[in-house]
Amino acid sequence: MTKRMAMEKIDMNPAQAATCLLASCLALAGCGQAASGPGADSRIPGQDGSTQPYGAIGEAETVYLTGTEPFWGGEVGGETLTYETPENPDGRDIRVERFAGRGGISWSGSLDGASLDLAVTPISCSDGMSDRTYPFTATLQLGDETRSGCAWTDERPFTGPTAP
Repeated sequence: MTKRMAMEKIDMNPAQAATCLLASCLALAGCGQAASGPGADSRIPGQDGSTQPYGAIGEAETVYLTGTEPFWGGEVGGETLTYETPENPDGRDIRVERFAGRGGISWSGSLDGASLDLAVTPISCSDGMSDRTYPFTATLQLGDETRSGCAWTDERPFTGPTAP
């Protein structure tokens, strides 16, 4: 006997689809059984067997951001993310909500009607343009565009030259 499954089409704009994808990735980072022992990949956030939210970035800390191709940067602290681009070096303040998952921290808000989701994970990062190494990788989903970058805090600073 053959069973047929009915599939319903769900209409989403690209920004909604991107937000769902980012949220799914963050949720999956906290699911499943953590690998441990020989051969476990300790670079994967949440793989330490803990069920607690990621706590290496405190709620009161400011996270600094830098990204290339296209260039972007800024900082996030409390409920405000300041998003900077070469066209707007002073940045735009965006109200965001913070979420601590097992694999890192994320902030969500909107900019000019487009959804904005920032995920910061404890995976070392290079900006590809300097000799700096950053303690965190930053992924910014702005509408239907994904931007990659690096992040650091005062408690967990980058290593390398002060001026790139």
